[in-house]
Amino acid sequence: MPCLTTICLKKEANLKCQHQRSSNISILAEKGIGKYKDFHSEEKSFKCDLCEKTIHQKSNLSVHRRTHTGEKPFECDICKKRFSLNSNLSVHRRSHTGEKPFECDICKKRFSNSNYSKHLRTHEGEKPFECHICEKTFSRISSLSDHLRTHTGEKPFECDICGKTFGIKSTLSYHRKTHAGEKPFECDICKKCFILNSSLSIHQRTHTGVKPFECDICEKTFSRIPSLSDHLRTHTGEKPFECNICKKRFISNSNYSKHRRTHEGEKPFKCNICEKTFSQKSTLSYHRKTHAGEKPFECDICKKCFILNSSLSIHLRTHTGEKPFKCNICEKTFSQKSTLSYHRKTHAGEKPFECDICKKCFILNSSLSIHQRTHTGVKPFECDICEKTFSQKSNLSDHRRTHTGEKPFECNICKKRFISNSNYSKHLRTHEGEKPFECDISEKTFS
Repeated sequence: MPCLTTICLKKEANLKCQHQRSSNISILAEKGIGKYKDFHSEEKSFKCDLCEKTIHQKSNLSVHRRTHTGEKPFECDICKKRFSLNSNLSVHRRSHTGEKPFECDICKKRFSNSNYSKHLRTHEGEKPFECHICEKTFSRISSLSDHLRTHTGEKPFECDICGKTFGIKSTLSYHRKTHAGEKPFECDICKKCFILNSSLSIHQRTHTGVKPFECDICEKTFSRIPSLSDHLRTHTGEKPFECNICKKRFISNSNYSKHRRTHEGEKPFKCNICEKTFSQKSTLSYHRKTHAGEKPFECDICKKCFILNSSLSIHLRTHTGEKPFKCNICEKTFSQKSTLSYHRKTHAGEKPFECDICKKCFILNSSLSIHQRTHTGVKPFECDICEKTFSQKSNLSDHRRTHTGEKPFECNICKKRFISNSNYSKHLRTHEGEKPFECDISEKTFS
């Protein structure tokens, strides 16, 4: 049994395990030393003849061998699922019977397995296991092991069906069920089915509106603990997830995973209608609504409808002129967070996406894709009224208004209205006196 690089149980003076040759093992609690002494009191005299791993109990050797043979002698008589350990079968049976024999005497929550012991630490606030890289602490040693892989990038758990690898064993187990199509947990309100019971519990909060996890800084509430953890980093500025290709850092593991796909070109989410693929699940969900024609969110000012509520919120700012996102370098303000993110890269000079034809570089991959159409001549967006084609979807949207006469952008100074946001922005400069475009020969400026 290999020891972790560092186990920090912050309670007692620094005590060393005398049975370990490595000097890297620090156990900072009497109970930690006690566990290690018990472990070393028996010689590890049973060796696996397949991988040469040494096991300190003969019964454990028999169990270990099953990891090589794949033997699962214990079968559930209800669903026929098989297990390598009888104890695992016993725990599994409770998922059918609903039995939860372990009760927390503090909050009265009940558990079907040993998660009760782990749950107790949430009340005690005990997190005895510390990461020696970022000093984050955990209530379980297994959680520390999983966390360490976010630093190393190690993904030791491989799917035997598709070969995809994972850093956490439970994530592999979840992934395998996507191949089997198994979704045994059904929401009794909307009948949506889930692979995990925990996923069902989280989903049910979308119906109840329950958000039990509160930020102790700004009091914002969340339906999931991981969402709260990610949010807390917006206050601390912590970005623990680093891309090993471009060294960009991220607040959440999910954002890091999405970013990695920009390097790998991976698009794992496929539309079952047109088979178009996407790098993000949320983008696929948005895309599916374009097939359904569903636009449930309507602007009460101009009656324009949107697929997403967030798109409506952004659109409303074109009427109000609100620009809540400020650049901390030049203090320029923006109506959209994504536009601010794009703008910040202009300060950094970062343009990672290069055209392989003319070598022009771009801040966004999407901007590169649009630019490449100037070389290919592709204009994929066609007006369904006059059949005129455009290289950008936004240009088609502006063009359609020449047919409808719609002018949704109003100047709040002179009340003049405009077909496109770009024309509205140009007009605003006539009031503000802004002339951002300078001739590099005569230095004359233009609005």
